[in-house]
Amino acid sequence: MLPKKIGLLLVIIIGLIAVYFITDINHVFTLEYLNTQQERFQSFYQTHRISTLLFYAGIYMLTTALSIPGATVLTLAGGAVFGFIMGTVVVSIASTIGATLAFLSCRYLFREAFQKRFKSKLSAINAGVKREGAFYLFAIRLAPGFPFFVVNVAMAKTYLRASTFMWVSQLGMLPGTMVYVNAGTRLRQLHSLNDILEPGLLISFLLLGFFPLLARWSVTAYRQRKRRRHYKKPKTYEYNVVVLGAGSGGLVAAYIAATLKARVALVEKDKMGGDCLNTGCVPSKAFLRSAKILHEARQAKTWGFDSSTIEFDFAQVMERVQNIIQQVAPHDSEERYRALGVEVFNGEAKLLDPYRVRVGDQVLTTKNIVIATGARPLLPPIPGLEEVQPLTSDTVWNIRKLPLRLVVVGGGPVGCELAQAFARYGSQVTLIEGMNRLLLKEDPEVSELIKTRFKKEGITVLTGHVVEAFQALMGQKMVICDCEGQKISVKCDEVLVALGRKANVSGFGLEALGVELRSNGTIEVDDYLRTNYPNIYAVGDVTGPYQFTHAASHQAWYASVNSLFSPLKKFKVDYRVMPWTTFTDPEVARVGLNETEAREQGVPFEVTRYDLADLDRAITDGVNEGFVKVLTPPGKDALLGVTIVGAHAGETLAEFVLAMKHGIGLNKILGTIHTYPTFAEANKLAAGNWKKAHAPERILNWLKTFHTWRRNPGII
Repeated sequence: MLPKKIGLLLVIIIGLIAVYFITDINHVFTLEYLNTQQERFQSFYQTHRISTLLFYAGIYMLTTALSIPGATVLTLAGGAVFGFIMGTVVVSIASTIGATLAFLSCRYLFREAFQKRFKSKLSAINAGVKREGAFYLFAIRLAPGFPFFVVNVAMAKTYLRASTFMWVSQLGMLPGTMVYVNAGTRLRQLHSLNDILEPGLLISFLLLGFFPLLARWSVTAYRQRKRRRHYKKPKTYEYNVVVLGAGSGGLVAAYIAATLKARVALVEKDKMGGDCLNTGCVPSKAFLRSAKILHEARQAKTWGFDSSTIEFDFAQVMERVQNIIQQVAPHDSEERYRALGVEVFNGEAKLLDPYRVRVGDQVLTTKNIVIATGARPLLPPIPGLEEVQPLTSDTVWNIRKLPLRLVVVGGGPVGCELAQAFARYGSQVTLIEGMNRLLLKEDPEVSELIKTRFKKEGITVLTGHVVEAFQALMGQKMVICDCEGQKISVKCDEVLVALGRKANVSGFGLEALGVELRSNGTIEVDDYLRTNYPNIYAVGDVTGPYQFTHAASHQAWYASVNSLFSPLKKFKVDYRVMPWTTFTDPEVARVGLNETEAREQGVPFEVTRYDLADLDRAITDGVNEGFVKVLTPPGKDALLGVTIVGAHAGETLAEFVLAMKHGIGLNKILGTIHTYPTFAEANKLAAGNWKKAHAPERILNWLKTFHTWRRNPGII
């Protein structure tokens, strides 16, 4: 038997069909009837011109002022009733007045409410107006696909005067108005279905479809020409692309371009491999590995041994770090890239214009440029910082003597990793963080778990302590902090500053060219990684938004391919599934949303959790601290985000990254065989917990009755 709702719907549909034929209402939808009504409107308009125009204009102004859907239909109707010239005039004036009324109401009455409601859309518009002024308004008015009311709301917050908003809006909307009114005039000529093939009508509809694309192309072409009008374009180019910087982003960009048989130049003023190889990922992980071995040796009784002692020389540990760098270096070497067909230049690059790059005495002409100059440790303007000669993630690898007392300023991933490592080597470490918890981008429970682990290992953790000054007196260094008005001084032998990184954007010609930067100092790029110069791209730490080696490599593919094939083909960079790992012990790995972000963004979710305390492999290895936490939409197994805290969390996360990328849900993970005993089993067990929470109780109860009957058919 059909459900009641479906049956009721069928009855309604059948009733409507019956009414359609019984009442002969179908004649309303014929071209003849529509033409008759149109003739009546025309007749009324001929005898009451002024009142008809005023009434129509009033309706149009009200619709646009209140942001009510229907402006497009009204515009087409205006063309059908008033003709092209009069229709264009009345629609242009009415739409402009309506938009201005909406603009004024948002500016003086509903400004804050609209700004809060449409924050994500408005921020881009606000930035555009700040950058280009009234021309930005003209550009988005020219594109009829852009939400009409969003423009009015956004412009209300800008510095634009109402009069400027009014005349620029009218000018910008005029071409689109003419296209739509013209389409309306053609509609009134449609007397039969055969008239659809009339050339004038076809052209009108083609204009209607292609105008948004044409408008966008025109604005883009104007902007590009405006930016490059002072620079002479070469008739021929030596290179298809010149890449500045041989870090992870630059190396991948050059590799991709060379693989696609383009002629590529790669310029590096320092060491091949960039930060990741020389001062970042490679040395830090080698350093952490030695520290972990030392820590595990000190936990001998945990592994069933009476005792274990490791004698070590810190200088030898640091030499091992350098040896590891040398072992990895051939992967990023000049020899390898020259063998791939990349022309490598050693020296400082200087952008002379969008097509020319000077390296030493040589000028390279190129069709495209990819900027991959990376970033450097951020040193804040705190009094006395220079006096203490702070260590950073760049310079810490140069020391050969273990600091007895070390202060680490910054509780982010780098600060936490190095603080724990130095503590395991034997330093007395104090970790200072200005915010109220460590690893601020993670959920509070993750921060608390890491903080508790640090304290167990003897690290002094000072959260909510803001560094105000540094001092160096008689060979002793001091960090002065403020915690809720109370001054605290921490004595130490060395200070390690880990407060983030600053993009390398100066010294090679960006300023003279006028390449636009964001407020945080990174290079502004669009969805295709283009700067405000369409042939200059940026990837990696110099642009963000993620400062990870794998993020730079990911961007590099898009920048390289887009630079070689645009405008024939281009790809928007995809950040939807971006994983990362903090290599503390236990590790913290994440992809997608966590609970904090989901709440802030208003995304409905439910949490499924599996504690590693129950995982057999974690128990056997003595590392059963941590958990797998999965966020899914309520009642669904799709993945919104995953956080894993525990041993090998970075590797364990990979299955969830693949699942999110390709739309695989928890049910399929649960149905996949996982090797026993492994840490990856935690993923399947987490999926099992989700399945238990969503067990079909009614069906299970029915099955219970069924099985009871199978055992004894006579009882039912």
